[in-house]
Amino acid sequence: MVREVAKSCKDKKHEKPSFRRRLFGFLFNLILIGMIFVAGYVGVVYLRMPSLDSILHETRPPTIVFLDSAGGEIRSSNRIMGTPVTVDTLPPHVWQSIVAIEDKRFFEHGPIDMRATARAVFLNLFSGRFAAGGSTITQQTAKNIFLSRDKKISRKVQELILAKWLENRFSKNQILDLYMNRVSLVGGMRGIDAAARAMFGVGATNLTVAQSAQIAAMLKAPTYYSPLKNPERNIARARVVLAEMVRQNYISLDVARHAAAELAPAPGVRDTNLYRYWTDFVMDELESVVGNLDCDVYVYTTIDRQFQEHVADVLPRHTGEYQGAVLAMSRDGALRAMSGGANYQVSQFNRTLAARQPGSAFKPVVYLMALENGMTPDSYVNDSPFAVGDYNPKNYNDHYYGDIPLSMAFAKSVNSVPVKLTKIYGIDSVLDMAGRLGVGTKLKREYSTVLGASDMTLLDLTNMYAVIWNDGLSVRPYSITKITKMDGTVLYERNPSDAIQVLQPGTVSAMTELLADVIAPGGTGHRAAAPGVLGGKTGTSNDNRDAWFIGATDKHIIGVWVGNDDFTPMSSKITGGTVPAEIFHDIVK
Repeated sequence: MVREVAKSCKDKKHEKPSFRRRLFGFLFNLILIGMIFVAGYVGVVYLRMPSLDSILHETRPPTIVFLDSAGGEIRSSNRIMGTPVTVDTLPPHVWQSIVAIEDKRFFEHGPIDMRATARAVFLNLFSGRFAAGGSTITQQTAKNIFLSRDKKISRKVQELILAKWLENRFSKNQILDLYMNRVSLVGGMRGIDAAARAMFGVGATNLTVAQSAQIAAMLKAPTYYSPLKNPERNIARARVVLAEMVRQNYISLDVARHAAAELAPAPGVRDTNLYRYWTDFVMDELESVVGNLDCDVYVYTTIDRQFQEHVADVLPRHTGEYQGAVLAMSRDGALRAMSGGANYQVSQFNRTLAARQPGSAFKPVVYLMALENGMTPDSYVNDSPFAVGDYNPKNYNDHYYGDIPLSMAFAKSVNSVPVKLTKIYGIDSVLDMAGRLGVGTKLKREYSTVLGASDMTLLDLTNMYAVIWNDGLSVRPYSITKITKMDGTVLYERNPSDAIQVLQPGTVSAMTELLADVIAPGGTGHRAAAPGVLGGKTGTSNDNRDAWFIGATDKHIIGVWVGNDDFTPMSSKITGGTVPAEIFHDIVK
């Protein structure tokens, strides 16, 4: 009996496992190996992930927002994101439109919406193509903040890990804030505020229900549903958004119908290239005022938006094959308009800062010297050929007037008289006067300087004339009135010093009389005459390389330059009394 039991046990020991047991063991081992592989793969993917905290608090160049004299935004620099927004700071319909169309169960599910994922898988299998997606707002936020758009399994795994991390670290409202501030809807910029400004010219906090629906409509495919590029598709999808908002009790049916009636193609925003010469100029001034920035700032500037747009419209209509520049400032030196060329997209060089020969536009310096030394507009001078050493300047067309009043010599812009006056009172007296007007250190100590042979910029020249029309008080050009952080903290505020009396009232009165004669009939600048114009002066350099007109109204001193960038003569014999005077006229009329 014992022998039989032992034999039975021995037989069982060598009995082969059943097929079912072997299959179960194989599957178990397969699953175990798969789990180990998946865990290892996830671990490798996790190790290759970017630093979550460092990317969440990414560093970027400070955003600089330029404002006009009325406090309105004209342009921004380094702005890759719109103004930060939150669920609490936005009208509810803005974020509700996003949740309604992108993730209606956002506040109910975790990082993954299993119901939406299962539905998407079923639809995709049923249709045989990728017809639906199940990504939650949390998953999209992870993708927008941290990941590339490569369609790889590793990226999807990273997305799921990041979504879980976000849900553990932040509240639902905070995740929605991150999404709204990081989603890319406009080329190169992120955030719904950036989209609102680019599409509708308003910040996200001012979006209407209709506009909110149109921006939410873009989220699926920003270019395909753009209200700028494809308004019909955008409006059709925006209606779907409004319907979803009604279905989810975010808005009433009446509100939706009213919003649907307001849906329209986005107007877009104006061409900010109109301000590029200006903002480039202000950027240089900004660096000299506050140095290197480490925070986002608002820069309050002196520019007059309407005036700037008007100048930018007038200038290219007159320059034709040549280049041109216009600068306008108020009497205290506040720069109000600046166009450094006919087209910024063609050339970014700012010609208001180009050093060129001012020609006869420099002559007021000499006449101011003569007036200070006792001459008057009625004093007689002799206009005839005259030489100082080897320097033998000639009048335009070699025409001389003989004995004439000082006022006529100035109005006709003769060349012999300024040289004779300089011979009488000395070149040092001319340079001293120029120094008082703010331009003396840049001039050559030569007789040719009195006829405009020393290079000056349009900014220098316009500022020099501003002193005359500022009742002889010193003028210092400025473009910035205040710089603040985004929270309102003031980093800089202009505190002007008292102006200095550099010209006596009698001298100023006589000089403004001479400048008024220039635009009178028979004067070289008569084409600039228009109601409200106080006077001006023409200037033309040798061989018609540069043509200038600087004039004034009761509000502005305006300088105009026309020429070629390569210093070649203008073939059509343009002078300061032709195209520049006409540009001035069309600006002020």
